[in-house]
Amino acid sequence: MESSITPGDERKLLPAIDLVNTRNRGVAFGFLPGSHTGVTILVGVALIALFAYFARHSTRPLIWLPTGMLLGGALGNVIDRVRQGAVTDFIKLPLGWPPFNLADVSITLGILILFVLIDRSRHADR
Repeated sequence: MESSITPGDERKLLPAIDLVNTRNRGVAFGFLPGSHTGVTILVGVALIALFAYFARHSTRPLIWLPTGMLLGGALGNVIDRVRQGAVTDFIKLPLGWPPFNLADVSITLGILILFVLIDRSRHADR
């Protein structure tokens, strides 16, 4: 797919979704662009915090789901960074939303699910 769309081109996939070929040197959804060292440190710290939280709470129901989503998304983006020096983003939504990829979706949903599980466990502990 990547080679079938030249950088800068857009192709309609669905009424509100275009396929693009862009390079992202920042984190998910293009945040912190151009800070390769900063992004590497941020991802490393986030993964260490995730592993520490998971290790302390591994018996909680469903905690493996957001952990796997976050780990999978982060590793997918890290592999792109190592191979290409940047992440390939290929999904573009309307209204100026920055292009993103499925690893970004996995990371975002993993964070949301993790917050819901943490909030639920806090309410259950009360």
